[in-house]
Amino acid sequence: MAGFGEDDLDVTTEENQLIIRGRQAEQGEREFLYRGIASRQFQRCFMLADGMQVIGASLKNGLLSVDLIRPEPEKLVRKINISVSE
Repeated sequence: MAGFGEDDLDVTTEENQLIIRGRQAEQGEREFLYRGIASRQFQRCFMLADGMQVIGASLKNGLLSVDLIRPEPEKLVRKINISVSE
């Protein structure tokens, strides 16, 4: 995410998709000798496995980290009654 700040990025989840969008605001007319990093908008979608949850995201030194967890499923114990027929 080099060239993007925290305010330029949007991380959302929709159903089982993680969506990361980036948009940089134009800073008016500027003349560049060389522009190594493009400043266009983008969108990336990632399919999440069933049960995955996004717990946070952090941006440090141009690297976006998204924290995911997979909670342990609850153990469900159910007693089944036995019917006796004669």
